[in-house]
Amino acid sequence: MSLKYKNGDDVSDSVGLLISILVRYPEIGTINFDPQSHELKLTFIVAGTFNELEINSFTKQLTDSVKVYHQLEKIKAKKLAIEWQTSDNYTIIDMKRDVDSLNRKELSFIIELFGIHFNQTLIAEVNDDIWEEDIVAQDELIGNMLENMKNGMPDKKLIAYREEGKVLVFNK
Repeated sequence: MSLKYKNGDDVSDSVGLLISILVRYPEIGTINFDPQSHELKLTFIVAGTFNELEINSFTKQLTDSVKVYHQLEKIKAKKLAIEWQTSDNYTIIDMKRDVDSLNRKELSFIIELFGIHFNQTLIAEVNDDIWEEDIVAQDELIGNMLENMKNGMPDKKLIAYREEGKVLVFNK
């Protein structure tokens, strides 16, 4: 399965990866790709504000869990960083990971940790139209595109987000 622009041209792996991740994981609000650092920044939005102690506790739990995952899978991550900010009645959490060591299973693991910790407060776009076969296809696409990006060097800074049920990708 490949992705195509409306005019029929093939979508690059970096653009396709961002689209597939947002389609597959509605919990992710936006994704940024930086080709210089070869990093993805995943942005999660949580309803409500949290104090520094609560966020630091979650940050430690998340980083410890991902580091244990890395040890078990023998992954040497170059970048694992979490930043957060509060805005009105929302908490925005950014997680940065290097593309070179990230894989589809770790991405699913991270999403699961956010879902468990923030349960009903994690903002996610509801998509009842996605079928189990679509999920499997998206997982396969994400895995393939992550592997392709490890070997290639995309040259564009990208940002992807959802708006009214559509995924939009822009050069940054």
